[in-house]
Amino acid sequence: MSNAIMYNVYNHYLTTYAPKSTTQYDTHKKSELRGIYNSIVKLNKESPWYLDTKSAETQQYAISLKENARLLHNTIASLGGLEEEQSLAQKAAYSSDPDSVGASYVGNPADEEDSPRFEITVDALASPQENMGSYLPDEPVGLNPNTYSFDVAINDLSYEFQFNINAGDTNKTVQERLVRLINNADIGIRAQMDERDSRSSIRLTSTATGLPEGRNIVFRISDDHTSKKSGVVDYLGLDYISRQPSNSSFRINGEERSTTSNTFTVGKQFEIELKAITPQDSPVTVGLKTDVESLTDNINSLIGGYNTFVNAANAYKESQSLSSRLSREMGSIAYRYTGEMEHMGIRLQSDNTISIDENLLRETASGPGGPASYHALKGFAHALIQKTAQVSLNPMNYVNRTIVAYKNPGHNFASPYVTSSYSGMMFNSYC
Repeated sequence: MSNAIMYNVYNHYLTTYAPKSTTQYDTHKKSELRGIYNSIVKLNKESPWYLDTKSAETQQYAISLKENARLLHNTIASLGGLEEEQSLAQKAAYSSDPDSVGASYVGNPADEEDSPRFEITVDALASPQENMGSYLPDEPVGLNPNTYSFDVAINDLSYEFQFNINAGDTNKTVQERLVRLINNADIGIRAQMDERDSRSSIRLTSTATGLPEGRNIVFRISDDHTSKKSGVVDYLGLDYISRQPSNSSFRINGEERSTTSNTFTVGKQFEIELKAITPQDSPVTVGLKTDVESLTDNINSLIGGYNTFVNAANAYKESQSLSSRLSREMGSIAYRYTGEMEHMGIRLQSDNTISIDENLLRETASGPGGPASYHALKGFAHALIQKTAQVSLNPMNYVNRTIVAYKNPGHNFASPYVTSSYSGMMFNSYC
């Protein structure tokens, strides 16, 4: 399989199925990966053989289950860790102006007493490089039919793009072809059409912001030494830099700083996201929320993650009958704990989602006992971790499949790849 096809597969997976980008909780030790493999082998040793799933909707459903299980697992992990006694113990950060500066706490609980409170003033945001092509009318292209190519230099790598211009092509069809070609390559540049006054142009924007060390641009486009016919760069104006990349500029407690990205960490404890320039005389204050505020934020995140997972399963009730079984199983887990959580304003609904009475939750959290009374929620979070591991291990367990044959109990070989049949679904129509 060529690299171009692999790029297409990867992009299709991310844009169609993946609900969120990877996090620190998606990394694993060798021992953890070995444990997952052993679990797959054990699970499949006595599993019957099934027919392959052909339905595109069923394939999307299976991959969606695994990805949403990963998302819920990571949400719970981010609230204090995967151990039950540490669950919901993570502190939460606050920003006095979240529209300008976002803040989240990423430090260890042991470091919370030393976590600083600081002020930040944003003078400039980090920006990407933007190239703006020439605006051309939707008329026959002014280049002769041939195979053309141009080179893109980015991140110390050089890529050559080749494409054909055919008789009858217009400026717009050629531009649209190049937009698809560049976006499918996924090399760190986003391409899009820009139209005005019956004319169209190609806008190229780097996905990275800021200035690479020792350089003044992020990417360069030329066809001076390309392998096929040149001329398309000058004709379409692809090499015109309409906006130079720039670093962010901000001050923390009056000390000037700069980064290539608008997202960075401070003291390995706070993750900061710069969103807008702030007034010089109105710095944004960042610090840690109180125990009660942190706890209620963590509970809302836990319940929100649970509801997102259940709603994702409920969305397939009409087309995937076993999705109802998964929804009921999640509801059964919640039911075991909601009896102890109703006094906090946390109640199980008929569709197996959970509602929260914010006022009652906050009142309970700030009352006698406070955070110490939330052992039921810790147990609930731990039970969800176990359930997401099971769903992630074998999402096909909730897919209607036809059994071909049962294995001879006790006299068969392990088949560790059966549960991974969903991974091949990403490659459908590409191989």
